[in-house]
Amino acid sequence: MRMFPDEKSCTAYLSRLRWDDGFICPRCKKPSIPWEQTYKRLVCPYCRHQTTVTAGTVFDKTRTPLTTWLEIAWHVTTAKNGMSAKTIEQTSGISYRVVWTILQRFRIAMVRTEREKLSGRVEVDETLIGGVDKGGRRGRGSEKSVVVIAIELHDPKGFGRIRMRVIPDASSNSLTKSISDVIEPGSTICTDGWTGYNDLETLGYDHEMTIMSTSEGQAHVSMPGVHRIAALLKRWILGTHQGSFSTDHLQSYLEEFTFRFNRRTSKDRGLVFRRLLEQAIFTSPITEDDVTNGYDWDKQDRRS
Repeated sequence: MRMFPDEKSCTAYLSRLRWDDGFICPRCKKPSIPWEQTYKRLVCPYCRHQTTVTAGTVFDKTRTPLTTWLEIAWHVTTAKNGMSAKTIEQTSGISYRVVWTILQRFRIAMVRTEREKLSGRVEVDETLIGGVDKGGRRGRGSEKSVVVIAIELHDPKGFGRIRMRVIPDASSNSLTKSISDVIEPGSTICTDGWTGYNDLETLGYDHEMTIMSTSEGQAHVSMPGVHRIAALLKRWILGTHQGSFSTDHLQSYLEEFTFRFNRRTSKDRGLVFRRLLEQAIFTSPITEDDVTNGYDWDKQDRRS
């Protein structure tokens, strides 16, 4: 990338994102001009605390050059449908394992712990991801996962933000927990006639039901938002990721799709790149062990 040809330019850019009004010591919280030491260390002139631009962030203690991190961030945010680790490996020459672990960390950083819940009129439904269609081959990704999709409905038409969650089943407990985590109480929730949604009013939501068995319209007509998102999601997984994913990592892919969809109206992809790095610089360190067998998203929720 010409914008970031070396480590110095990367460090300077991340420094501006982290301390836009000037350096602030992470220990004593005092603004100052730090002393610059070897190995990119910054020393607070007041308390003598040593830190770096990347300390305490998603880049913490990385051995991978920052030029590689920013190159991968650029690929994943500026490509219309993102890029898989395999595609980036083939086009950049960076090893697959390095690309994969960086992408997994970025997918976690795509979730702001303080992000606002959905509100207003919200359409909710479930879909199955993975598995084998009739006549398909069995293999990796053949296990189906239940994903609940929520999308804001605009008046008189159009869609707002989305949220998606992998849930163990379509029971009332699983659905209501997911809904209460991502949708503001007082909102109007539009669902089909599935009994798993019957307790929504007791949680402080208005509930509009369209009983599919008696509805004159088909499901994709009566519930257009979630069915459109489900179709786009499945197409994205098949196209960008060749339909190959582990169920342990499915939530991470859902968060990338959500991050991209919720910024679909941005005309400048460079702003999306900046937003990802802004969130990465304020995301706590994530180790390779944290992502290898699937990230603990319940831990992310506890931080919210």
